[in-house]
Amino acid sequence: MQSWKLLPQIASVAKYVECYWFLEKEPHDQSHSFPKLNPDPSCHLILTNDNQLYHYTHEGRTQVVDRHHLIFPHLKTFTMDHSAPFKIIGIKFKTGAPYSFKLADPAKYLDKVEPVEISQLFTSASFNTEQLFSIDLGQKETVSSILDEVLSAWILTWREDKHSELVGQIVPLLSHTAIAKIGGKLHRSQRTIERSFMKVTGFSMKQVHSMNRLEELLNYLYKVDATDINWADVANKYGFSDQPHLIRHLKNSIGNTPALYAKRRDLTIDIYGNFAIN
Repeated sequence: MQSWKLLPQIASVAKYVECYWFLEKEPHDQSHSFPKLNPDPSCHLILTNDNQLYHYTHEGRTQVVDRHHLIFPHLKTFTMDHSAPFKIIGIKFKTGAPYSFKLADPAKYLDKVEPVEISQLFTSASFNTEQLFSIDLGQKETVSSILDEVLSAWILTWREDKHSELVGQIVPLLSHTAIAKIGGKLHRSQRTIERSFMKVTGFSMKQVHSMNRLEELLNYLYKVDATDINWADVANKYGFSDQPHLIRHLKNSIGNTPALYAKRRDLTIDIYGNFAIN
């Protein structure tokens, strides 16, 4: 298995794109065949150069796509079929970015996976994924540079309005500011920021904060051996009222109790690692 993650280097791209990432499962790799993708307020564009089908199962319903596709934000886990070898490049967009490039009503796309035609999505006539996958994908800086160039041209066609501009200010505050105080910091009423946030992302600020907190928690658990986890301490560390609150949150979000998750370790971070920025 090979993987890497890089930040975009062009400012206009970094405004909307959190990172580029690469993942390859090789034929001899015996890793878990059905990893779970944890809840995520971000959208991912998946580029691939094979003709196999990609399966995403969510709450008993399986969505099947061929080749390039968009994984839209989702509140619950997706179980993926990764039993066959694959090679994919991902573009992780920042929360709310799809509003600017595609969606009149982002809420309609939540929990969905949809195929995309790259030639219709990107405006650069010189770009094709066959060319991208023909280079050594281990040369991550080269891949990142190509994606920067293509995306910077595409972003020129995107639209901004007062709602997306406001959400662009809200998202960075969610990590360290109480939701009830964000309106005051931005000199807007709480009702105004809640309305704009829902319009652009399809989520409430509380839902996005909860998903971001879950990702931080999972990153922490990834580093800790199951026998060393003190769930009461974890609950306190990540702002849960008590251990039962944490148990309910994990069961609702990833479908497992803390103890069962610690035993199975079946999320993508557990199977493929933490994808540290290089």
